Amino acid sequence: MKELSMHILDIVMNSVKAEASLIEIEIEDSIKNNIIRIIIKDNGRGMSEETLNNVTNPFYTTRNTRKVGLGLPMLKEACERCNGNFKIVSEFGKGTMVESFFERNNIDRAPLGSMGVTMMTIINSLDDCELIYNHKTDKNSFQLSTAKIKEILDGIDIKSNDIMLWIKEYVDENIKELY
Repeated sequence: MKELSMHILDIVMNSVKAEASLIEIEIEDSIKNNIIRIIIKDNGRGMSEETLNNVTNPFYTTRNTRKVGLGLPMLKEACERCNGNFKIVSEFGKGTMVESFFERNNIDRAPLGSMGVTMMTIINSLDDCELIYNHKTDKNSFQLSTAKIKEILDGIDIKSNDIMLWIKEYVDENIKELY
């Protein structure tokens, strides 16, 4: 994948399929520490021991529609290519946490990409699930919570076109201010 935001979208879609009611995305982008750390946690179904042991094998998938599962193996490879690391922890019935580290200044590290578009796409795919997104830099931090937005909207559909476009712009503007 050409952008880290596409990896984030892929993992979050796994959380949605796992019937999570809460998904948390945390990004730490530190020039001082030369890292980009991405953590995605959910309270979905979690994985069995067998699935967890095979999840980074591209020829293992729980899907019936195809015989390969490339999302997590590609993320792991991207981390390792950038002198980083990848960790996944899951407990059946409790949820999953995917953590990835990248050497920030590594020439092979993909750019973060458009988090505004990614958040808009994720939120548009959520039904009975809340999302918390935290983005932190050396200077500041930004948080987006669908529960807080829904509270402010007071009954207006968060998935309406105007709200989706506002979310995209809101995320992009706030991330720009972090740097």
